[in-house]
Amino acid sequence: MNEAASPLRCPVCGSPLFLSERTLQCARRHSFDLAKEGYVNLLLSHKASDTMGDSKEAARFRRDFLSRGYYAPLRDALVGKLKGQSGRLLDVCCGEGYYTASLGAIPGLDVWGFDLAREMVRLAARRGGARYFVANLAHVPVADESFDFAALLFAPFQEAELARILKPSGRLFLVVPGKRHLFGLKQAVYDAPYENDEALPETKRLKLIGTERIDAQICLRSQADIQAVFRMTPYYYRTAQADREKLNGLDELETEISFVIAEYQKVEVKL
Repeated sequence: MNEAASPLRCPVCGSPLFLSERTLQCARRHSFDLAKEGYVNLLLSHKASDTMGDSKEAARFRRDFLSRGYYAPLRDALVGKLKGQSGRLLDVCCGEGYYTASLGAIPGLDVWGFDLAREMVRLAARRGGARYFVANLAHVPVADESFDFAALLFAPFQEAELARILKPSGRLFLVVPGKRHLFGLKQAVYDAPYENDEALPETKRLKLIGTERIDAQICLRSQADIQAVFRMTPYYYRTAQADREKLNGLDELETEISFVIAEYQKVEVKL
């Protein structure tokens, strides 16, 4: 954490946070200790960070799956879009930092990431490449108009907060699943699989300026990887146990992956 350029604000009173040894503190003496991995928990209840968001098990499944490079085409496309840019970027709901760390390796970008789940942020901090904190998307403890860019991958769209944190003309890179994303997995689980709708959020404060589709074919080469990607999807929690068990006997699975990257720019709203 670098106090000179920190966009972080106290979640209690909204004052700037400054680093003193391994503690962030505001002028009103509200303080937040850095974890040994270097991240800071800015949720007002530390207990909440263990019970909200993804579980420790889910975080580790996600880390292990992404580390094997299955979603590298999406990572590389995001890096390509931001390569050559300079400024500060916030990875919103960054998970365990797979994409965040790669964006943080781009020269000229000062990358920050946060997530609601403390285990996700702990794993992200171990990846490095950015500065991380635990926070809630509904109330992100950062200054108004403090970021040039934001990334939002497979996370809820909070128009007001995203517009608040972006500088004038700041850009958001939003990722949603493409129509055929993980369709091979769906075919293995469901009798009548359906395509995704690729719906992009409607927004008045952010103008859509372009989209790009990323498509690839992957082969999941172990039962562990098949279960890991299934647990990363919302389907896992909506699927009956009998259908979940259809994956248990598979040691290999081929499937499409598909993503849509939508680029938005913040626009002035006339009141």
